[in-house]
Amino acid sequence: MHVSVKIPTRKEIEHLGVYVPGKPIEEVKREFGLTDIAKLASNENPYGCSELATRAVIREMDNSALYPEGTAPELAAKLSVHLGIERERIMVGNGSDELIRLLTRSYISAGDEAIMGVATFSRYETNVRIEGGVPVTVPMIDGVHDLAGMLQAVGTNTKMIFVCNPNNPTGTIVGRSELLSFIEEVPPHILLVIDEAYFEYVSDTDYLQTIPLLASHPNLVILRTFSKIHGLAALRVGYGIMHPSVVQELMKVKEPFNSNRLAQAAAIASLDDAPFAQDCARRNAEARRGLQHELARMGLSCFPSHTNFLMVKLGRAGDDVFQALLAQGVIVRSGSSLGYPDTIRVSIGTEQENRAFIAALQRIINDGDEARG
Repeated sequence: MHVSVKIPTRKEIEHLGVYVPGKPIEEVKREFGLTDIAKLASNENPYGCSELATRAVIREMDNSALYPEGTAPELAAKLSVHLGIERERIMVGNGSDELIRLLTRSYISAGDEAIMGVATFSRYETNVRIEGGVPVTVPMIDGVHDLAGMLQAVGTNTKMIFVCNPNNPTGTIVGRSELLSFIEEVPPHILLVIDEAYFEYVSDTDYLQTIPLLASHPNLVILRTFSKIHGLAALRVGYGIMHPSVVQELMKVKEPFNSNRLAQAAAIASLDDAPFAQDCARRNAEARRGLQHELARMGLSCFPSHTNFLMVKLGRAGDDVFQALLAQGVIVRSGSSLGYPDTIRVSIGTEQENRAFIAALQRIINDGDEARG
């Protein structure tokens, strides 16, 4: 017999929801009795990871009984050379998600404000709330960060600003000159976090290269990940680039062995395989253009994406289309949980997966037209 006990939690988490990722393939197979599933919900790399990374993980398994080095020094040194910056500016994390958590844990106190867009990556708001901070949200303009509006939102309690560029879930970027002006105008006592998880997919010349700005802007933090273009989402490894003094503050609150041996080995090897990442970016761009063409043929449009996903404007409830796609074995994300209820977000997959998505969506649209007719 279980006795029900209500132990009070911290008030900061009483009304927090649980993060809901894209549905797992196994769950959809069980729920609908299907065998062939196209998972296009989590912006994963459909081409996997570098063979160099796979071999590195296999070799590193020989050391699986040993704790990893807590600061990932070899990976940090490799990133230092790869990026052309000082080693002291690099912090390796258990995905860039952990770095967001460490930043809010280190710099946000009860009542402090953090500015972010609507809609953007949900973990910014969640982690600010966990620390008792106050999220100050500024609506997007056509799916793009309103940087002028974010500057206007700065107040005496502002401690942090988040800019996701390219933005998740819309896939949009802010222009080079606009972002540069914004960085110049943010007061130097406010931490400015620019999340560049998808930067390797961007080919637009109007995209600002932020690393050269670090030397003159000690309040700037850049977040990146190995989960997307490098295909290491399962291993959870990301990194932040920032002033050495910020690195030292985050070191105080991180877990002792936050980045595991396999993740570190795979990430190091991935940096030696530039052709793999370049090929993934090229194939993604081709597939993205193909999907945009097919969606336009169906009378649908998307936010202009610079990533490996598209946010599709439906003109109807995204939840309905999401459920109808699930029944056909295609997993996407409903825009209702991402801030745009009349959309779906679809990751760009293999040629076979993309064809399955287009065919399933076309059947849904045809069924709807017949029902109205």
